[in-house]
This record gives sequence, C-alpha cells and structure tokens, in this order.
Amino acid sequence: MKYSSQSVAKPYFIAAIGLFVGQILFGVIMGLQYVIGDFMFPEIPFNVARMVHTNLLIVWLLFGFMGASYFMVPEESQTELYSPKLALILFWVFLVAGALTIVGYLAVPYATLAKITGNDLLPTMGREFLEQPTITKIGIVIVVLGFIFNIGMTILRGRKTVISMVLLMGLVGLAVFFLFSFYNPTNLVLDKMFWWWVVHLWVEGVWELILGSILAFTLIKITGVDREVIEKWLYIIIAMALITGLLGTGHHYFFIGTPDYWLWIGSVFSAMEPIPFFMMTLFAFNMVNKRRRQHPNRAATLWALGTGVMAFLGAGVWGFLHTLAPVNYYTHGSQITAAHGHMAFYGAYVMIVLTMISYAMPILNGRDAANSNKSQVVEMWGFWLMTVSMVFITLFLTGAGILQVYLQRYSETPQAFMVVQDQLAMFYWLREGAGLIFLIGLITYITSFFVKGEEARLTPAENVVSS
Repeated sequence: MKYSSQSVAKPYFIAAIGLFVGQILFGVIMGLQYVIGDFMFPEIPFNVARMVHTNLLIVWLLFGFMGASYFMVPEESQTELYSPKLALILFWVFLVAGALTIVGYLAVPYATLAKITGNDLLPTMGREFLEQPTITKIGIVIVVLGFIFNIGMTILRGRKTVISMVLLMGLVGLAVFFLFSFYNPTNLVLDKMFWWWVVHLWVEGVWELILGSILAFTLIKITGVDREVIEKWLYIIIAMALITGLLGTGHHYFFIGTPDYWLWIGSVFSAMEPIPFFMMTLFAFNMVNKRRRQHPNRAATLWALGTGVMAFLGAGVWGFLHTLAPVNYYTHGSQITAAHGHMAFYGAYVMIVLTMISYAMPILNGRDAANSNKSQVVEMWGFWLMTVSMVFITLFLTGAGILQVYLQRYSETPQAFMVVQDQLAMFYWLREGAGLIFLIGLITYITSFFVKGEEARLTPAENVVSS
C-alpha cells in the first residue's frame, strides 16, 4: 500500500461483500416464491423480498464503487486522500441508513413506512428500484456529495490522470442523475420518462465510466502495459458508452406514450450499445497479452478478463436480443428482460467490484501484491462457480422468457399470465438450483480470503509498476 489513507477502502469492501451475501439470500428466497407461492408468507412477501434484493444490489455496488475510488485515487493522484476521517464518517452514515431502510422494508408494511418517514411532504416512494424512503434518498445525496468532494479535492491537489478524471466524471454523473429520483410527476408518461433517467442513465451511462476507469487501473497494475496505451483505449470506450448509452435510453420509451420517433432512435442506438462492451473485452485481453510481467495475483487477472467477457454477453448480446422495437413489442417486461438484467449486472458491475476487491484486499491486508497461491485457487473456484451458475441462470430465464412470450403474447390463442407461469415452473426450479450454486460460489470466494499459505510476491523487476 503506497498511501496510508487507502486503508479507508477496506471497510467499504467488507460492507459491500456482506450486503452482497444478503442480496443473494433474498434472491434465493424470491426464486422459491416463484414456485412455492406462500413460501415465507406473510413474514416476507414477494414484493418485500424483491425490494430488498434489488436495493441491496444497488447499495452494495455503491459501497464497492466508493471503496474502489478511495483505493485508486490516492495512487492515481500520487497524494494522500483529502480527508480519511470524512470517508469513514460517510461510511457509517451510509451503512446505518442502508441497514435501517432494509429493516423498515422487513418490519412494517410499505404504506406505513411511507407514512412514518414523511413521504407525504415530498412523495418519492413506490417506484421500482427507487423504493427508498425520501429521508434515505436525502441521506444518499449527502453521502455521495461528501464522497465526491473528498475524491475531487484529492484529484485537485495531486496528479491528474485520464483514469481519475473519467472516474470523477462517472461519479458526478451518478450524483446528478440520482436527483431525478426526487421528481415524481403525476403524469405517468413523464414519470416513466424521468424514472429511466436514473435507472438507465446509471447502468447504461455513467456507471460504464466508473467500470472503464476501474478496469483500466487494474490492468495497468497487473500487466505493466504503458499507461498511454491503456488511456487511449479508455477514451474510445467511454466515448462510445456515452453516445450509445444516452440515446439508447430511447429503448425504454417505445411503448409508454412518447412520440414514435423514439422507436427509431431507441432501436438504432441500442443496437450500438454492445460495441463499447465488445471493445472492453478486446481491451482487457489485449492488455493481458501485451503484459510486460506476470503479476502474482492471477485471480485478479481472471476477474478482469471475466468482466470484459461477461459484460459483453450480458449487457451487449442479451441486451441486443430484445432491444429492437419490433422484437421488444413482444418481449417487453418478460423473463427475457430478467435474463438480460441478471447477466448484465453481474458481468458489468458485480465482477468489476470483485476485480478491484481481489486486487486491493491483499494489499490492504499488508501483503506485497497477492494472497497465497492456495488462497487464489479457492478464489478462482469461487469465480467459476458464480460465473458458470450465472450463465445458467440467464439461459434458464431466457428459456422461460421465450416460452412466456409465445404462449402469452404471440400465439393465436394467447393464455392468461398465471396459466403461463405454471408452465414455466421447470425453468424456475432450474434457475433456483443455479442460484444455490451461485451462493456456494460466493461463500467460496469469501472463504478464499481466510485461506493461509505462503504469500505470492512480486519479483524485484515486477515491482516497478507503471505509474
């Protein structure tokens, strides 16, 4: 660890993994509720389990992004973090606010939660992914503004690199677009339009900048390839991500009451959205092939390469499958959407956070560069169990989605929603099995950090890291 203030990243990473476990547990509960309708009812109704599952995903990824930023920026800026104390205060504020929100979801009916948190004063609750009480949303804004101030001041007083500036641009975009969660118009078309400004422009816009910068930083560290080469790739990738991501928002405007020109804009630019992800895959493999040294952290290298491949498959290929307006007319809101969502989130954002944790945690724990080879073998088992099971989750949901679309929307004698759901039960059981294997993979990944063994070290020649 080059700078002592990088240590503030460690609690963020630990919290992220803890919340990740919670997210997957609630995913397994939901999976069973698909086939056993009264499982854990009325203690945890399906709508509550789904809120917890999706909200934990968002919160733990934000913890991961913050931890990654606190680790990266001091090294990129070649200076200590502006205020480690502020970083730790914001950590506890965010963790307590997040925990209380989840307890609120589980402990009281949602309408009661809205009433006791003052939602009447500024109504923001009740929308998918933005179910957080208004007071929690305000807390998120305060935490993110404090976080950006801390990161921004560190960058301002140190070296400015392409990686840190792209990261800062992504973080500022994250904060700006979240403000639309406070805009809740009574007109349903306007409501859905601006709701997508948070949901879509986060995950298919500014979050891609954060993803690109973390991947570029990790590849510099594990390959030793010249910074200039990696930065040129990063420029092209983020330009394509922003162009396609911003206008690609149109694929959510197809059938919500907006003008029909969105059918063309959404289709054309959505069809281009796989390009930056394909470039990211080429980027990762190119840099590893050109590496000037064999970094001892083989697990982090595997995660970095896996991020490129899985992000391209999930966000790119599975996104393209149902993004054109004539296809989306039938598939919109089906299990095909769920298939795309699962693999895209895992490939693009879960894996990049785990890449950074894999690279940074050994260093934060006082090791030279990597955990022991024995530990890394266990970690790589975790990688393969999670990744392969996510591929199968996606395939099973895709199968369910195709059958659902045919039986419910395309055939000459369309069947009722619940009649069709009964016929998808086999796919849901298979998805549940794959979900349990994913949970085993996650536990294996966590276990790897506690496996002892002789530390894998950098050689003196390898210790000269490109800076």
